[in-house]
Amino acid sequence: MAAPSLPHAPEIRSAGFYTARRLAGSTAEILLGLVILVWTLLPIYHMVMLSLTPVNEAFGGRFWPDNPTLENFRTVFAQDHFFLQRFWLQLGNSVVVALATMALVLVVATLASFAIGRLKMPGGHVISNLALLTYLIPMAFLAIPFYRVMSQYGILNTRTALVLAMSTFAIPYAIWVLRQYSENVPFELDEAAKVDGATPVQILVMVYIPLLRPALIAIGTYALLLAWNEYLYAFLLLSSETQHTIPLTMGYFLVTDDSPWPLLMATAIIYALPPAALYYAVRKYMVTGLTAGATKA
Repeated sequence: MAAPSLPHAPEIRSAGFYTARRLAGSTAEILLGLVILVWTLLPIYHMVMLSLTPVNEAFGGRFWPDNPTLENFRTVFAQDHFFLQRFWLQLGNSVVVALATMALVLVVATLASFAIGRLKMPGGHVISNLALLTYLIPMAFLAIPFYRVMSQYGILNTRTALVLAMSTFAIPYAIWVLRQYSENVPFELDEAAKVDGATPVQILVMVYIPLLRPALIAIGTYALLLAWNEYLYAFLLLSSETQHTIPLTMGYFLVTDDSPWPLLMATAIIYALPPAALYYAVRKYMVTGLTAGATKA
């Protein structure tokens, strides 16, 4: 009976080298992930730490306050500070602007993508691609032209002006995403609906929109967050405190030499909770909706 052959020494060394290299690669990935995690969470930690710090101890240089308190959050909710006298009104302005922007973007982008992708509007693909050229110009460069346009239409210092400005920047991308996503929807469904006597409006409502729900949710969230976090155009277009949004309210804290940073951090955390909750609720749609068709020509 022949003795079993043993692996050659070079093969053993090769296997050991491969195992060591794979282990080193995994270790490096873990270390890199930890560095990125710490780098990401460090600002959030400082926000939470400062929000729990009494105002008179904000610059103590401590890793954690000696006397943690929720007084800063109570001050924000009670509007018990000069900069926060209209907190709830301005929070309502933020909600109205964000929801109105989301609704306008979804309506315009859905109708445009349906006309381009399903009704085969002549030159539709060229129009949608040209619309993306607007992103070649930074938003800050268009601030003064937008101010002049809103002034000519007489809607300065209104939430409508901010909604229109934010929708202008969100709609081209929304049309592109929805058009790419709709190409995954079989045209046979449209043909079957037409055979059954469905009109284009019925196809839009009963076939197109239900099948595009993931992309619509993703685009709606994108438009809402864009308007929710906007500061530059809100600062430029809204001059009255009764029309201001919360980003402008938080900007008040930066105009004095002795800014109450704990109050600012508490306000920021409160303002960040609604979009964080929304993103967590629709997170499964975000990657699918925003990247659908990204690899297609």
